[in-house]
Amino acid sequence: MKNTIGTALTLTLFGESHGPAIGAVLDGLAPGIPVNEDDIAHALDMRRPSGKISTKRREPDEFSILSGVFNGRTTGTPLCIVIKNENAQSRDYDYGPARPGHADYAAYMKYHGYEDYRGGGHFSGRVTAGIVAASAIVRTALKARGILVGTHISQLCSVRDRGFIDYKEDIELLYNKPFPTLMDEAEAQMRSAAERCAELGDSVGGVLQTAAIGMPAGVGEPFFGTVEGELSRAIFAVPGVKGVTFGLGTGFAGVFGSEGNDELRYEDGKVEFTKNNNGGVNGGITNGAPVIFNTVVKPTPSIYKPQNTVDFIKKENIVHTVRGRHDPMIIHRARAVVDALTVITLADLLTVRYGDDYLCPEGK
Repeated sequence: MKNTIGTALTLTLFGESHGPAIGAVLDGLAPGIPVNEDDIAHALDMRRPSGKISTKRREPDEFSILSGVFNGRTTGTPLCIVIKNENAQSRDYDYGPARPGHADYAAYMKYHGYEDYRGGGHFSGRVTAGIVAASAIVRTALKARGILVGTHISQLCSVRDRGFIDYKEDIELLYNKPFPTLMDEAEAQMRSAAERCAELGDSVGGVLQTAAIGMPAGVGEPFFGTVEGELSRAIFAVPGVKGVTFGLGTGFAGVFGSEGNDELRYEDGKVEFTKNNNGGVNGGITNGAPVIFNTVVKPTPSIYKPQNTVDFIKKENIVHTVRGRHDPMIIHRARAVVDALTVITLADLLTVRYGDDYLCPEGK
């Protein structure tokens, strides 16, 4: 398995959904970054399930920092966070039936039956809690540099939220919203759609839109370490993600160059863009405009409807209905993971460009 991502700042994941614990290790993180456990708890709250639109598996997400922090600051050595699993129900999972949309069969073929299948094992969205916890510390370092990241649900079924207008104000609004929309009416309609699906034993997907502001121009490593490439690589690791596009994205196919190009001008001695169709990136390098990208999240594959599949142990065709506790939608929880991986990836790109002291309070 490849459980480490990053070049100068690396993130390594460990654990399984129904194992004793999950967690993450950050290596290459600058020394001196303040570590506030309330910030970590808040980040985990944004990922935690709640209400009728989420799984009934509710974990307290108690975490411990085992290394890399001393006297409330990062030390610059590997930082390890461990989160206990306390509410697993392994009896809900059978080995053999391949749940449609899940990694059950693919994992069996790769690991020859030795994989931990309970709750999806290492392929479960539960493992992403370690990413979210670790990112809270990195977010603090980016914020000190004026770099902010926020994500909202731009579309769920036929319901659409408005786009970013005042980036800073909108990102600050989203920081404290467990259901991340910029319009209250969009939240109400999306919740209603998800609840209707849950009553039918089905699920829904949607599109997230992420904005990162304050990134300096000139960050990114062409050809194979581009901003789009590194972010996409990270975001595609999130369970359920099936598409990532930047700026106008697939919309470029329907416009002329004169419409798609972002014109430049000097404003008070600073380069500004009249539009941002390219999502703040040209040639794989940040251009100083907000970095904007969209993430497609598929409907939750665990649904309470009979589906045709196979039992790969008995080698027979079956009709299978999942048991257990599952989300009719995961997109509102995936937001926290997309934010987290965006924060960590941008911090890695900045560390590659400027060195780890860039994120050190004393290195400014």
